[in-house]
Order: sequence, then structure tokens, then C-alpha cells
Amino acid sequence: MMMLSVSTKRMVLFLLFVVLLGRAHTGRAEVRLPHLLSDHAVLQRESPIHIWGWAEAGEQIKVSFHAQTVKTTTDQNGTWSILLKPESAGGPYTLQVSGSKTENPVTREDILVGDVWVASGQSNMGFPLKGGGPSAPLKDGDKEIADSNQPQIRLFREAMHLTAKSWDDLPEQWTPCTPENAKSFSAVAYFFGRHIVENEHIPVGLVEASVGGTPVQTWISPEGSKYSSLSAVTDYATELMKRSGTTFDSAVAAGDRTLQADWMPSSLYNGMIAPLTPYTIKGAIWYQGESDAGSVTAPGYLERFTALIQDWRQKWGEGDFPFLYVQISSVGGQRSYWGNIRDAQRRALHIANTAMATSLDVGRSDSNPHPSDKQTVAARLANAALGMVYGEKVEYQPPLFEKAAPEGHNIRAWFSHADGLRSSDNPVKDFEVAGADHKFVPATAHIEQVGSQETVVAQAFGVTMPKYIRYGWSSFVGSYLYNSSHLPMGAFTSEEEQPGAKP
Repeated sequence: MMMLSVSTKRMVLFLLFVVLLGRAHTGRAEVRLPHLLSDHAVLQRESPIHIWGWAEAGEQIKVSFHAQTVKTTTDQNGTWSILLKPESAGGPYTLQVSGSKTENPVTREDILVGDVWVASGQSNMGFPLKGGGPSAPLKDGDKEIADSNQPQIRLFREAMHLTAKSWDDLPEQWTPCTPENAKSFSAVAYFFGRHIVENEHIPVGLVEASVGGTPVQTWISPEGSKYSSLSAVTDYATELMKRSGTTFDSAVAAGDRTLQADWMPSSLYNGMIAPLTPYTIKGAIWYQGESDAGSVTAPGYLERFTALIQDWRQKWGEGDFPFLYVQISSVGGQRSYWGNIRDAQRRALHIANTAMATSLDVGRSDSNPHPSDKQTVAARLANAALGMVYGEKVEYQPPLFEKAAPEGHNIRAWFSHADGLRSSDNPVKDFEVAGADHKFVPATAHIEQVGSQETVVAQAFGVTMPKYIRYGWSSFVGSYLYNSSHLPMGAFTSEEEQPGAKP
């Protein structure tokens, strides 16, 4: 018997799913629901609940959920869509959909109503409870897996779907949060959801859509790509594929990441985010940026990251839903552009309803970019949700740079959310100062109170007329400044605009 390789088996399963999807769309003899509306799903509370699917053209559809019943008729393409009235958190309930031309109704059991969060990004978001291998275990991983039987949490984990055109359905389904299901799920997303359940006492649905080693542009829709200038990164990905003797379409068809199709704009949005957008959500958490920290991709990261947030909000059509993200962490080795990415992420806070969790202090001094302490990162994201979204009285903002001004041979920086600013180092390390030439050199720095505000004063040998100050620009940062809520300052530069970047 001929043995199939792993990649060939994946390709066969992918083609089978596409064929079945096509049949379902052409010969709709039965009512069909998207896989997002499976058993064990969580539907978004206190918002109109969107239920949709497919059947024969002109078929009368009846949807029953909890105490609600709504009727509609499919359009000429056989699609149907209804909105249920908002529901309070609760369950489990049953969802039933019947059609006038369908023999048996479709029933979905064990449905909860709560808050739904989409967790996306690259490998640090995808890093599972079982860890990232021998060199990157999760902190207290075995204990966390053993304790992950969480009936109020439901998990929807997507495989990588690299596609040239948008899908309207996915092959995965919701699962209960058990040790067996949770061990392969995003640790950051799981810990985030656990914090929300413990504090708000509501069900939480977590949708993980992450792929390691991917840049931001692959998660933006084709329409959203128009918000930003992607020519440089598109040309870069095209050149990489050209060297391998392939094209975008053939690389996607082959499902082969080594051909760089996952670097082309929209290639993962199409297969992993587009099918989610009809599903009502509470918000999104994001952990990505490491793959953009290169000479070609770092300069325009702020523009592309801003485009992604705007794009997702437009596609979901739920207004400015909360978008919480992580400023990338520390890592050893010479990685020249990590400071640029961190500062771009800081600057993205000008977008409404966003919050940033800083993570310099949980990074690694070796060359592995995957911190083992995902609990701390998730707790900071969850605090942002509790304070910004759920109205809890918690400080979730780290010390954030506001302004800087020279004082003779010194330069002083002011910050918001810096009450009780402190550091274990004296003088404080990892600050740099530059004159008008933007040539930064290491500086000595210390914390100094001015009135009721905590400031940082820095001085660098050889810079007699300082104009700019920055912090946390090296890939590895070993000196941390915390506010009274023990939230660490993130990387920043006082330059009005990074060279080659838009502010």
C-alpha cells in the first residue's frame, strides 16, 4: 500500500473540505449551519445574536433559541440570515433550525451565552499550554493543563488555512475546555479567558486564529490592504517566492509555507478571519510583530497594524470593538528592529478602544523569542479588559511616554500612569540619548519627582545638546521601570517620527 506523506495527507483533507463545501453550496437539499454554530458554542451576550446558514433557494427557515423564534426565507443563492434579540449571560441552551424543504431540523446543544474573544497573531499567541517544545516549556505547564477543566470556557481553535480567496465557513468546531482540548490551545488566550470568567462570572468563548512566523499584512483583508502602502512587503514576499520558482496562487494551492505564500497580504485573513466576521464578538486580543522586525517590514509596521485594526472593525461591523495587544518582549541576540516594532505598537494607542500590555520583563536572554511566562502576559491583557471593557477599577495602563525636553546636558522625560515609578537599578539602564543627528548612545538615567509627577532624567557622554531620548530599543532589555500597579514601562522613542516610519 502506498504511504502518503504528512503534507500530502493535509492536501487531501483540504481538497475534501473544499469539495464538500462546494457541494453544500450548489445542491442545498438540507439546512446547513456554519461550523461556528456547533454544539458547545458561546453566543455573544447583550448584543443582537447573528444566526445564518444555507438551504435551498426560497426555503422558509425557522430559528428557535431559548425563548425566541424567528422566521425568514432564503435568498436566490440559498443563503439566509437572522438576528435574535440580545440575551443575558446564561445557558446551556438549545439552538434549532428547521426548513420547509428540510426533512429533519438541525439541532445544536449545550450553547452558552457570554463573551466571545478572538485571539490572533503569530507564534507567541499560538504557544499552547503544552509548551513550545523542550527549549520553550510553559511555566508550570503540567499543573496548568491539569487545572484546565473549565466548564464556563469554550474553545474554537483553527488550523492554518492559507487561501487565495475568502472562505465563508471553517472545518473546525467548538469544544469544551478540558485538559485534553486545552493543552493544544493558546496559553495566552486560555489564561486571558480564565481571568475574565473568574472576575466577571460569565461564560467566555475563545477563538484562536494564529500562525507562527507570520507578518501583519497576511491578516488584513484585500479591501483593508488599501488603507496602507503594502508595496514594499508585497514585493519582498513576491521576490522570496520567485527565488523558489513559484507564484502566489501555486504556493497557496500547494499549501506550502516554505514558498512564502503566508507573507502575501490577505492570505491568512481569507481563510481564517473572513469566516469569523459574521459571528458577533466582544473584542480581540493580538500578539504579533516579531516577524515584522526586519529592515524591509519594520519601517511601515505602524501603518499596517493600524490598517489591520480598522479593517477588522469594518468587516465585523460592530463599531470600535476592544482591541487589546501585546508589545513584543525581550529576546537575546542582535535583532536590530525590535525597538522599532515596539514603538510602533506604542504609537498605535492613539486608536480608540485599544490597550497595550507591556512584556519586556518576561522575555528571555537567549535567542528564543517565546517567553515561558504566558500567565503574566495574559494577566496584563485581562486587566486591560477588566478596566477598559468591563468597568472594573483596576490600573491597566503601564507608564506611557508623554514628552521630553532638554535641560542643559540632560534630557527629561515625562510619563502618564507613572505613579510610584521605581526601578531596581540605580542608575537605570537601557536608556539612550541623541542630539539632532538622531545618533543614539547609551545614557545614564535616574528617576526624579517633579511636583506630583515621576520623570526620568538622562545624560549621555559626548551628547552636549540632547534632543531625543529612548528606552528599550535593544532586542534584550534587562532594566525595568514599574508603576505602583507593578506594570512595566514599554519601549519608546521621543522622536517625532521613526526614520522610515509613519507616526
